[in-house]
Amino acid sequence: MARLVAVTACPTGIAHTTMAAEALHRVARLRGHDIRIETRGADGVRHALSTQEIAAADAVILAADIAADEGRFSGKPLVRTSTAQAIRDTAAILVQAEKAAGIAPARAAAPQPAAPQPGTAKTAAPPLLVAVTACPTGIAHTFMAAEALTRAAKARGFQIRVETQGSVGAKNTLDPADIARADAVIIGADTHVDTARFAGKRLLQTGVGDALKHPDRVIDEALALPPPEAGNPPAASADYAADVARAKAKQKEAQAGPYKHLLTGVSFMLPLVVAGGLIIALSFVFGIEAFKQPGTFPAALMQIGGESAFALMVPVLAGYIAFSIADRPGLAPGLIGGMLAAKVGAGFLGGIAAGFLAGYAALWLRENIKLPANLEGLKPVLIIPLLATLAVGLLMIYVVGGPVAAVMAALTEFLKGMGTTNAVALGALLGAMMAFDMGGPVNKAAYTFGVGLLASDAHTPMAAVMAAGMTPPLGLALATVLVRNRFTEAEREAGKAAAVLGLAFITEGAIPFAAKDPLRVIPAMMVGSAVAGALSMWFGCVLHAPHGGVFVLAIPNAVAPLVPYMAAILAGTLVTTLGLAVLKKPLAAVAV
Repeated sequence: MARLVAVTACPTGIAHTTMAAEALHRVARLRGHDIRIETRGADGVRHALSTQEIAAADAVILAADIAADEGRFSGKPLVRTSTAQAIRDTAAILVQAEKAAGIAPARAAAPQPAAPQPGTAKTAAPPLLVAVTACPTGIAHTFMAAEALTRAAKARGFQIRVETQGSVGAKNTLDPADIARADAVIIGADTHVDTARFAGKRLLQTGVGDALKHPDRVIDEALALPPPEAGNPPAASADYAADVARAKAKQKEAQAGPYKHLLTGVSFMLPLVVAGGLIIALSFVFGIEAFKQPGTFPAALMQIGGESAFALMVPVLAGYIAFSIADRPGLAPGLIGGMLAAKVGAGFLGGIAAGFLAGYAALWLRENIKLPANLEGLKPVLIIPLLATLAVGLLMIYVVGGPVAAVMAALTEFLKGMGTTNAVALGALLGAMMAFDMGGPVNKAAYTFGVGLLASDAHTPMAAVMAAGMTPPLGLALATVLVRNRFTEAEREAGKAAAVLGLAFITEGAIPFAAKDPLRVIPAMMVGSAVAGALSMWFGCVLHAPHGGVFVLAIPNAVAPLVPYMAAILAGTLVTTLGLAVLKKPLAAVAV
């Protein structure tokens, strides 16, 4: 055991200072060391080190991004690093301190990842897992993945705590004490999740769909990862090494996938679009053009929903795409690039382009600009935002903005002026996409397309998308009533819940049925949703709100024409039910 003292300091003295101190304290204790840490920030010095503590220390760790007085540590072995390095590579920093102090590197006690074998004595507590699940909309997949992980872990005797980052914010927020004790961390998310609090832990990042469909495999992969400890790991077999390599490759892919970055932007944009769209719909209660009268209540509603919430839609989309790629340094250039995209008329396509440009520019600058340790703090708050914003801004104005705006204008005009045949074909395509994977990548692509066009006053695709998204769970629910002999008792009960989810436009309510019998259920749903989408476009239905399901239909003028739109949903539901009756065979063991 060593006696260590440390000082952490960053320019603001808030996030990095505290996070570096917490990481050093936690990992030092795990390695059996006694450590005292002084933090320096904008509010002064906290937990100041005394002369006696410094004198008794075996080594000193100085994790600082600003100039620090080293004179009081004269004669002591000193390890210099940055706060970012102390957060990310805590164990390596402590190994350096151990070597500087002249002691053998310590190793933290390795957790026991495997459950006790039947018939053997229980010699250790079961593994503790912590997890975070999140999907772009934060509705169904988020909570279903959490439930799947919980069920799989408990079936094997493991402890697990799962935090859900849903549409209403984080629930069951992980306790720092649980994180400190955890044997492994699982991030099952299709959006950006901040992993700073999991520093020093073995961490598996995968998609929310993988956590939902293959929870046992995800848990095994998390526990198979090597502990993030420095030193020489024990010898491993070739197969185990290959498994670890595959897990690392999968983790890197999950972190860097462009689709994940896009979904992160969409997830942050959605609340603005939903709130703005519903407020715009409320303004139509007083008449479809009542908002044009200045000073009236409908005009105020339109100002809130259309001129404010929708105006932020593209900047937030771009900003959080960039945030997902480059973390906080990408946020400012992304937001500014998105605002420029909106101003030049490039719409949501321009916002997507601006977000990726800003994110990868900020990431490149972060990785390639090398500064002395005491100037590192300038990179995320000054250098990267300035240079990345300048680059993205000029590109959007002189290179990217004009062509993308022309494409967006042409697309909008095409959608507004297309003939019946093209409209029906587009509606059928969007409908089939909505039912194909029920909240997965294809579904989200169709939904994002519909939502993005709302800001350009193209409302027919959004109507087709919502009608098609309601149809799969509604058709399944109806089928469990009309053709009961095709479903087990448990599926009939699930049909009741599917009906409620379908009415609320939560397509994921069909997932349990599709997972059990995909070759029959998915084609039936795709045909039904294609019919609903095609009929919605054929009738020329428009939808001003991007979510809400049947509840939006109660708002006057939010959907027009209303009766044909309801007919499209009903037709799609009936076709889905008919398809299930034809494709699914009666279950011999089920009494009707």
